Amino acid sequence: MNHPYYLKPKKEQNKIQIKIGFIALFFNVIVMVVSIFSGLYFLICISIVTTLSVIAPFFDIPALKKQGKLMYYSTLFVTEKEEKGSIKIHGGSLFDYVFVIDKTLSGQQRTNFILQQYLEGILNLIAVCEKENNTDVKIKGTTYILNERTGHKIGLNSIKTDFIQKLILRFNYVNILISNSIAKRKISFPKLNAIKTFESTIEELIKRRAFIEELNERLKNKIHKKKLP
Repeated sequence: MNHPYYLKPKKEQNKIQIKIGFIALFFNVIVMVVSIFSGLYFLICISIVTTLSVIAPFFDIPALKKQGKLMYYSTLFVTEKEEKGSIKIHGGSLFDYVFVIDKTLSGQQRTNFILQQYLEGILNLIAVCEKENNTDVKIKGTTYILNERTGHKIGLNSIKTDFIQKLILRFNYVNILISNSIAKRKISFPKLNAIKTFESTIEELIKRRAFIEELNERLKNKIHKKKLP
């Protein structure tokens, strides 16, 4: 996995995190001064909550990966450690989007790349589970990149997003807004009611592996052709 952040020396990774923390602190200090002079004290509360939501992935994800609680199967497909026969899957976070997505790609190219990395991650997860003879394990995840039609084609079943997940999505709205805007290469407000939760089993995904591989290669070729001068 060629994730640009993890390829950097540890010293440089630390510098990046310090820089992000300093920018967040500086922003909150400015907002605090404004809130004190304006009397709008709620602004500092909103500012702290929002900045924490935005910068949290830049600290949490590398730490959880180091602890073995998060595993990358592609640069934009991550899973949590298996628990009680179930694996939670995640598309790339804002942290991953910032370091992985090629800034020269158009909005459509970025969307294709994100989906391609999602499919590649699924294929790698299938391979690992087959090797470990663990194909009856369940998977579940929430995404705004994969639509219901494509999800069904690759063996994922759409289910109702639970209340806790909806609260988490609302708390992280600004984070998702920035991620979605990076993916579309323009300001793009996500519709939370359009975000889907999917579940399946590795066995079910294996049945659709040929289609997943074909779609993955198709997207790879499309991205490669568009990147050529």
